Amino acid sequence: MVITRRAGALAVLADTRYIPPPVRQDAPEGTLAWLRARVSRFSAGEVHARRRRLLEDLLSGLDPDALRDAARDLTLERGGRWEGVPVTVLGRALGFRDSGLADAVRAAASGYLSGEETPEADAAVRTLLSLAASPVTPPRNDPVQEAVARVTLLLQAHDATEGLVRNALRHAESDLVPEPPPAHGADLVPEVLERTLRLDPPVKVMRRVDRETGGEVRIELAEVNLDGEGHLTFGAGVRPCPAGRHARALAAGVVAGVLGR
Repeated sequence: MVITRRAGALAVLADTRYIPPPVRQDAPEGTLAWLRARVSRFSAGEVHARRRRLLEDLLSGLDPDALRDAARDLTLERGGRWEGVPVTVLGRALGFRDSGLADAVRAAASGYLSGEETPEADAAVRTLLSLAASPVTPPRNDPVQEAVARVTLLLQAHDATEGLVRNALRHAESDLVPEPPPAHGADLVPEVLERTLRLDPPVKVMRRVDRETGGEVRIELAEVNLDGEGHLTFGAGVRPCPAGRHARALAAGVVAGVLGR
């Protein structure tokens, strides 16, 4: 089933019968498939709720305004070369060691959503787990699951937040919004981001499976977002994105840094 209307999307997202497509559960420890089997994004029910609470706990210690300012400053420091900035800023805030972080996230993210398993992605996951093993602040939960949660947030920052930045910068120079005078670039950022989230979301499709029938549901976000006011890019119902404010902040900082130049 393919959904292109807002009402249908909201109904599916609010119904616990619809769960993420199942992922492999028998992969060796430390591999990409092992990681995917332990994150909230690909789990359901009480397991999902428990893993989501851990993400929310980690996110509660992060100030979105501080993330935005750090992302802007690092973008300016790098002369507008923004790729890797969201991951680097978020990684520092989460207590990761910097060494090789952005490269490892990029390699692991190559199969995070698709499930494609490669030796390079598996090696990157092991690197990320190692970098997460010695956080600046001691873990408050199970160390392995907290490391998984920290890595999860970085992979999301790469796939979704950097995708949002890329699309927003492209639209800032298109007819999506009026071209602003350079001095007012920062003032344009919230409008650019919200229009991009609605019209050109970084993730175009949400997939769910009916756990009673096994039937797959595809929610076409780009079309759903045109049906009514606002957007569902950060989800809704029982599984909204827990890091929407943080993603917006990171993207806003990067875009402001690029436009501000």
